[in-house]
Amino acid sequence: MNRRAFLKTAAVALVPGAAATASYGLYEAGWVEIVRKELALARLPRAFDGTRVAFLTDIHHGPFTSLDYIRSVVRTTLSLRPDLILLGGDYSLKDGKYIAPCFDVLAGLTAPMGVYGVLGNHDYWHGLAETKDGFRRARIEELTNRGVWFERGGARFRVCGVDDMWMGKVDMAAALGDATPADTCLVVSHNPDVAEKLRDVRVGLMVSGHTHGGQVVLPGGAPFVPSNYGSKYLHGVCQAPATTVYVSRGLGCTSIPIRFGSRPELTLITLKSA
Repeated sequence: MNRRAFLKTAAVALVPGAAATASYGLYEAGWVEIVRKELALARLPRAFDGTRVAFLTDIHHGPFTSLDYIRSVVRTTLSLRPDLILLGGDYSLKDGKYIAPCFDVLAGLTAPMGVYGVLGNHDYWHGLAETKDGFRRARIEELTNRGVWFERGGARFRVCGVDDMWMGKVDMAAALGDATPADTCLVVSHNPDVAEKLRDVRVGLMVSGHTHGGQVVLPGGAPFVPSNYGSKYLHGVCQAPATTVYVSRGLGCTSIPIRFGSRPELTLITLKSA
């Protein structure tokens, strides 16, 4: 077989394989996994032991992520009956026109302890004012460098959030507020890299997204991870210098409308007293 004939034959043989791979990638992008984790927090009061936290991040409503998909995520979240719902940022993709419709759907989220969210880098890129307005209209409390206390049985527990690391200004001190070393705080940060330089003992757990779990993960690993620390904060339970971080793979897609080896994730965390 001469070179031209060989290349032509090889190309024809590769087309079905490439098509099958792309088709699977499109399928996986909508194949949401409910990931259940029990995570212990040092100094978490017994009164809050067993608190169930739903964490949704990197929704990226846009050309790759439909409103019907987001509606199904909202319905699934409500069916899990979480005590608390946290949103990790990046609500839209490519255009500000997708922000308001996304929050119209997210307005259906409800939980006994409330619904809270932070900003991600895409929220700055596609419309910061529109995103903040979306929080208000959906009655989702924004936790940008601030926090809230929950009190139960004479004990207290703080949930707080910080600004996006790339586009905003992280102010952990403002987020932790008047918490003392005897308290424990759950911090929401879109970017998990924030934890690498954190040394505050008041932070018992950080939840983050941003990395998409690599979104496309090949046998040799993820070709691209948007982190300064390689694959350390790719996905799952990660140990930062001073705290535990849980990194979700997120729910949407960026750059390409497929996932491979990194299913979209809806996380349900049960908090345990250490």
